[in-house]
Amino acid sequence: MNSYLLLLAAITLEVVGTLLLPASQGFNKLFPSVLVIGSYAASFYLLAIVVQKLPLAVVYASWAGLGVFSVALCSAVFYQQALNPPTVLGLFLIVIGVTLVNTFKIS
Repeated sequence: MNSYLLLLAAITLEVVGTLLLPASQGFNKLFPSVLVIGSYAASFYLLAIVVQKLPLAVVYASWAGLGVFSVALCSAVFYQQALNPPTVLGLFLIVIGVTLVNTFKIS
């Protein structure tokens, strides 16, 4: 399977796990807690596979940067958390940074 698709899956699982953290209520609710732990475990498993094919710096920058970007946007949608203009600018700078890292990666 394409390494970038696995990376996208790892990012998605990390975002899902993070978005479910409030529902776990400090890991006091069993079902959301199991989903959080499972999502993070699956995300790290996929990362372990992807770093065998792609440079670690590219993988981690993409995973962390796009994860932060996605969680911030999804939090605004699902949890009605406001994004002010400086935050939006910062999020787009993250995307620009991830794009640069991927564009000029060392093979």
